[in-house]
Amino acid sequence: MTQGIFLIQSDGSLVELAEEPYDSESLLQELLAKYPNLLSGNQSNLEHPSRWLLIRREIGIPDGESAANRWSLDHLFLDRDGIPTLVEVKRSADTRIRREVVGQMLDYAANAILYWSVEKIQTEMESIASRQGTDLDMFIQEFLGKDHDTRDFWQKVKTNLLSGRLRLIFVADEIPRELQRIVEFLNQQMSPAEVYAVEVKQYTGRGIKSLVPRIVGITAEAEIRKSESRQWDKDSFLEVLRERPSTGEFEVGKNILDWAESKNLRIAWGSGSSDGAFFAMLDLDGTTHYTFAVRTGWKSAYIQLQFAQLVKPFDSVERRRELANKIQTATGIRLSDESLKKYPSIKLATLNQQKTQNFLEIFDWYIEECQSTNAT
Repeated sequence: MTQGIFLIQSDGSLVELAEEPYDSESLLQELLAKYPNLLSGNQSNLEHPSRWLLIRREIGIPDGESAANRWSLDHLFLDRDGIPTLVEVKRSADTRIRREVVGQMLDYAANAILYWSVEKIQTEMESIASRQGTDLDMFIQEFLGKDHDTRDFWQKVKTNLLSGRLRLIFVADEIPRELQRIVEFLNQQMSPAEVYAVEVKQYTGRGIKSLVPRIVGITAEAEIRKSESRQWDKDSFLEVLRERPSTGEFEVGKNILDWAESKNLRIAWGSGSSDGAFFAMLDLDGTTHYTFAVRTGWKSAYIQLQFAQLVKPFDSVERRRELANKIQTATGIRLSDESLKKYPSIKLATLNQQKTQNFLEIFDWYIEECQSTNAT
């Protein structure tokens, strides 16, 4: 039986609001765009409630580096932690909400982290700020609050995209049981990504409308696991490698980290609950040149190359192939043409002292090339 909502007005009269279906899917989409707090961040984390800023409705997602947009996501939001939040809306009457929408969302997420860049998001937000008669920094500062640094915010967005830290939210007037079970499973298994659903019911009566959101799919086990995330640093990262059966991982990882520090690269540390990581980046006149990340992994530590995020002078396929060929020669690890658009990995256990030195010499050259291009 459908339940209603009862409101007691100031004069003591009682108004009963009855549940009413949405006339169209677009109406629910418009409500989310206008009132992002319907996403119920305060229900998912009472101590640190999320607040979202709409980046764009119907934002395109390509399936290749230079490809046209293949899909259109209903909404893209950012929260104050710089976590990209992908929202897909369906009415319960749409049969695709039971299974098809899940595969659709996973397609969006998998390709977004490969082919979206922080610059694309900044461009979208600049358009919003311009329409409101302000600039991007002031627009972001208003959203974050005066005690937050906008540069730090954009760095968080970059790091989240690189590490796959996304939030995937399914929204409907009613979440079917089949979707709830899938969402619960994904939210337990996917880390650092978050997955949940939000049911937004509409109640009307006597000219009054009430919207009631409810979080679905966040289990106690998933909440505990995700709340146990940690902020990694050099000591904790090396400690994990030191405890591994393969002592070679520790030596290689330490040598790479020492090299990054000697080059004065900016080190960004991850915050995964079990997977430690650092990203080594070269900042030149406001442009970030990515080198690689190193991750502890579940069983084996590995280097994660950042081909998908490379900028000039390595933004072309030809220059990326040149870099890949040098890495192949140095390490003996084959890198396919397809990997030039992605984040290929090299296990630390496959690198001895000489191969590690050869690998780092390649990135000495990479840094020189970036600095030379920046100087011209």
